[in-house]
Parts: sequence; C-alpha cells; structure tokens
Amino acid sequence: MDDLPEGIVGKLESPLATLLYKMGQKLPKATAVAINSFEEVDPEVVNVLKSRFQKFLNVGPFSLIPSSPSPSPSPPPLLNDEGGCLEWLDTQKPASVAYISFGSVVTPPPHELAAFAEALIEGGFPFIWSFRGNIEEILPKGYDKMSLNGKILSWAPQVQVLGHSSTGVFVTHCGWNSILESIVGGVPMICRPFFGDQNLNMRTVEAAWGIGVEVEGGLITKPAAIKALELVLKQKEGEEIREKLKILQNLAQQAVEWNGSSPRAFNSLVEIVTHGRN
Repeated sequence: MDDLPEGIVGKLESPLATLLYKMGQKLPKATAVAINSFEEVDPEVVNVLKSRFQKFLNVGPFSLIPSSPSPSPSPPPLLNDEGGCLEWLDTQKPASVAYISFGSVVTPPPHELAAFAEALIEGGFPFIWSFRGNIEEILPKGYDKMSLNGKILSWAPQVQVLGHSSTGVFVTHCGWNSILESIVGGVPMICRPFFGDQNLNMRTVEAAWGIGVEVEGGLITKPAAIKALELVLKQKEGEEIREKLKILQNLAQQAVEWNGSSPRAFNSLVEIVTHGRN
C-alpha cells in the first residue's frame, strides 16, 4: 500500500484519484492504448492489460527504435554533448562511474542533495551529475565543482551516457522512461522515487526484477548513499544485478529488431490511425 501513488488510498477525492478514475472509465473504450515499453519486460502484466483493453500495444523502448526502416536497428543518434561527457567517460574504468539524474520535474530537497554530494566526495566515486540549479549551494565548505572527481552539468545526453561501458550505476527517480533507458544501457539503478508511479516502479526494479536497489530508508543520507554506491559498483551484488540486467537488455534489443514485437505493434498502431483497422 505504501507504494501506491499518494492520493489513491484514503483520499479518493484528490485530483490524482479523480484523474485515474476518469482514465479507468475511458481507456477500455479506446481503440488502442500504446505505451513506451516492450512486451517481454513483464509478460504477465502485459497479458493482464491486453485482457482489459481493445488493443494494447508496446511500441518501445523508444531509445532503441530504428530511425529508418531497416533489417538492422540503428544506434540512437548522438545528441549534443557540449559538456564532453562521452569523451570524459572514455578515460574512466569500465562500470565505475555513477550517473545521477532525478528527472526534469522534482529533485530531492537540499539536505538530501548535500548528503549525496558528501557521499560522492568521501567515497571518491567518479560521477556525472545532471544537476538543475546551483551546485555550489549544496557542496561542503571548501569544495567547488572543479575540485570534484566528476562532471556536473545542467544537461547530459542520458541515453548515450547510460550506453557507455564506463557507466556503472544510474541514480534515478524511477521515472518509467529512465528505467527503460537504464535497461537498454544495462546499468543498475539506485532508486530515490518521489511521486506518481515512481514508488511502484522502484519496487518493480528492486523486488520483481532485481536490477536495482532503493536508497536505504527511502531518503538520501550520506551513509545510505555510500552503502548503495559501494554495493552496486564494488561488491558481488552489483555483478549479480548486472547479470540480471543483461537478460532484460537482450530482450529489449530483440523486441525492436526487424519483425520484433515492438515494430509489429507499431505497424498495428499505424494501421489503426491511418485506416481505422483493429
């Protein structure tokens, strides 16, 4: 129950509960429901959803979808990398770098950000941090971003960073797109969810798939952050997580191959949109 979005239990008059209720009334009537996912990631859930909707179509992961019709999927186009993330990653050891991004909507409160910065400094972990705001406000006294063993930028090419062999862990809010991109890159996750579906996503990542861990206690403290980073980057558990990720990563790749489940679903969607065929 604790993982359900706030406002669903005990506050049925909340805006979120009202929105979900209306969605529940409308979606079964839709000709098709398409999502950014792939069937093989969780067949049991997919089968349940297929039984509830007229046409349920998994057309992702978007970060792997070919840019042109071809028997061989194309790599994702290289986005602007003015911060030099990929060149810097080329100088790091395999699976050694922490990539931190909490999405574009909500970030942890300042004391959690400061605790994570202290963990990175004390542990000496190399990192790339996509940080919105003034990093100097949360760094310990005597430090600035030029003195750290990492890169702090307002934006990073996330798909390419997660696809680099030097990236060893993704510290994330557990938005669904970020989870898919982490699966595609084969990168374990450290989870700090905030709202909406993020808690349920985190529980799936940790308990169902075993491809990531929640920050101990649910909130970022320096000891909890160090413990999670060391577990994923330096301990046997991290290797076990990576092995589980390889399975999902391969399934994602197979899903978008020529005549894979996702292109077939997308073709069905195109037929529905252009010709009204079910």
